[in-house]
Amino acid sequence: MNLKNYLLPFAFALCLSTGYAQKNKKATEPAKVWSVEKANAWYKEHKWFTGANYIPANAINQLEMWQADTFSPQVIDKELGWAESIGFNTLRVFLYSKAWSQDPEGFKKRMDQFLTITQKHGIQPMFVFFDDCWNKTSAIGKQPEPKTGIHNSGWLQDPGDPAFKEEANFPELEKYVKDVLTHFAHDKRILLWDLYNEPGNSGKLEATIPLLTKTISWAREVNPDQPISIGLWSWGFEKLNEIQLANSDIVTYHNYEAPDWHQRTIDLLKASGRPLICTEYMARPRNSRFANILPMLKAENVGAINWGFAAGKTNTKYAWDTPLADGSDPIEWFHEIFQPDGTPYRLDEVNLIKKLNNK
Repeated sequence: MNLKNYLLPFAFALCLSTGYAQKNKKATEPAKVWSVEKANAWYKEHKWFTGANYIPANAINQLEMWQADTFSPQVIDKELGWAESIGFNTLRVFLYSKAWSQDPEGFKKRMDQFLTITQKHGIQPMFVFFDDCWNKTSAIGKQPEPKTGIHNSGWLQDPGDPAFKEEANFPELEKYVKDVLTHFAHDKRILLWDLYNEPGNSGKLEATIPLLTKTISWAREVNPDQPISIGLWSWGFEKLNEIQLANSDIVTYHNYEAPDWHQRTIDLLKASGRPLICTEYMARPRNSRFANILPMLKAENVGAINWGFAAGKTNTKYAWDTPLADGSDPIEWFHEIFQPDGTPYRLDEVNLIKKLNNK
């Protein structure tokens, strides 16, 4: 979200203050949200977090990653070797509710297998449950082929639209969230639970609030050992921002702006007193780059998780709003670090990442 278009409304700045959050505790803050002290103690136990939003190059979306027929541990192992080689110690990974509904026990086994691979490579991932971005509907089974030159042509909203606002779906979604959280509640291989990616996106706005608040409640009922977060991403969504911030143990956020505007976001979010992790950044043509953002995040002790890892079926080397109908390479890749064969897209970027990770 473009910070310059919103200039961080005063109401959002207020909701960062402890006093404002306490005043509205009844409406937005369950009793089990971690204290600021506990959150900071947890953060100090870890090295500086660096990593990427990850999906294997041979998967177009979350379903293709997690369904039994297309789950690819060999590909994941190979690609996570590349992540280890540049010093990444975390990944942000999207789950998918229909993959669980199809086969709950198999889904959890595949998650466990994934975690075995991440542990092998010294990586502690965070998992995302729901998502308001991209395609509205989905179907179990064979997934579509990528649309030539189009960014994330197959990525799926979860649970979709209008499914997200139909309360008849909530009991099954509750089972999904609670089953996964309960199964992995004490698993030290998992870093954090990111409950909902960009709530209100795709024109949903405040219509997402009922599912978001239910999801928070379900997660708090399980009360996993790992912290919970719902990443801030749109500074104009005052009500959503209040709910997200008041219910996050660790503050996570998205920012694809140039360094000066990203710095202003960090400075404001510091008022929460909680650790910060940027769970999406790095869009080269928008001047959000490894060269100018990653050193700043390390200097500020803000976790850094860029969008994109290995070029593949998601097509996120293409920009959000600049499709290339002939499928040719963009003049400059929007996201991604590696070519499909593991060759760095830019060696200078990989060298910088390794240097900042003391690799």
